[in-house]
Amino acid sequence: MKTKIQLAILTLLSSFFLQAQQQPKGIIGNTNWMNNWTNFKPANVEYSEATNIIAGNIDKDTRLTKRNTYQLVGVVYVTNNATLTIEPGTVIRGDDKTCGTLVITNGAKIMAEGLETDPIIFTSNKETVERKPGDWGGIIILGKAPINTLGGLHTLPFDLDPILNHYGGQDPEDNSGILKYVRVEYAGRKLSSLKELNGISLAGVGRKTVLSNIQVSYSNDDSFESYGGDLVMNNLISYRTTDDDFDFTQGVQCNISNSIAIRHPFSSDVSGSRCFEVDSYDKIGNTDMSKKLTKIDATNITLVNLEENNQGLVRESVYVRENTYFNLSNSIVSGFTPFVLLEGNIGDGDVNLSKITFKNLVINNCNGGITSESGSGNPSIQKFYGNPIFFLDYTRLKNSELFTMPNIKGNPDFRMNVNNTLAIGN
Repeated sequence: MKTKIQLAILTLLSSFFLQAQQQPKGIIGNTNWMNNWTNFKPANVEYSEATNIIAGNIDKDTRLTKRNTYQLVGVVYVTNNATLTIEPGTVIRGDDKTCGTLVITNGAKIMAEGLETDPIIFTSNKETVERKPGDWGGIIILGKAPINTLGGLHTLPFDLDPILNHYGGQDPEDNSGILKYVRVEYAGRKLSSLKELNGISLAGVGRKTVLSNIQVSYSNDDSFESYGGDLVMNNLISYRTTDDDFDFTQGVQCNISNSIAIRHPFSSDVSGSRCFEVDSYDKIGNTDMSKKLTKIDATNITLVNLEENNQGLVRESVYVRENTYFNLSNSIVSGFTPFVLLEGNIGDGDVNLSKITFKNLVINNCNGGITSESGSGNPSIQKFYGNPIFFLDYTRLKNSELFTMPNIKGNPDFRMNVNNTLAIGN
């Protein structure tokens, strides 16, 4: 009887390990979902000159049409619970001189639902040879979902109208509209050393807001930054941002899946740029510690450094601060130094480490694994994550071997190369 029980346990464990190893890793899809609507060479595209100006406040339901090209002048607020609807194929060009910025205020909506064959494009108003990161502000969405700052309401540090600049509330189901099949290019103006706009800023945004198939390219700060809220995001692309690809703070609850960050050393900030930067509060003195900590569940993610001979400007792929829940699973990380960096005091015990999970990953060409800012924490970190149940597969493959077609100059396909599945433990 004892032998039969042991065999049954071994069979169960073998089945569990095999099933975990066969989980698809990195971005997935029966076809390459990055085709048709993306653009990795936006500097070469000749967009039409603007035929219409958008400025001031939009306080009633408004529709932008494909037949026009729009210039976004100054900070444009959608207010008064109005809905801004944007037709597929519409081009909106952010004005450089006035730092064109679109703000969807608390209670208003944006309905920007493009098509795979006809995406909506937010881009620079400059000529092709002059475009650069930070040409314009970006898109800001202010919602009514919970945040963990004192009082449950907060403002963004972007010199916005103080009457309109507020976010947070009690409704995790809040709906700020749709961003789908949308490209955002050359946004992220740095207003000062402490005031940096992002490609897309999501503040107190609720889970009924649709955020899918969005490409942010050449942002001069973060591509996607989330301040609190309750988010569901998928099929996101961050390409050659200067700072972080995905930045989370203020107690945001987020499920992000089937998304990719593509980095290059010459599009990185010397202060340190990561694919994921995750913390629970910007200033602990402003935080209501009775509210939820930041919790990120990231599945089927691909994080890749295009420069395989990294000059040191691209550092860790993930940086996690204490009192933060972060789960990265079924994913591929390639070309970082190190793979993950944890804030110094996280490695002091299993209580903190148990909040941070890395499971069923291919970790390719990373100089260093999961490490601590404090060297004293590394032994306990290595012991904790050395458990084979995490299925961390360290490999040394070229990007051309690991991915189906990682050539950014053509039509890139960063799904796992099925011809190499045996080489990486699948």
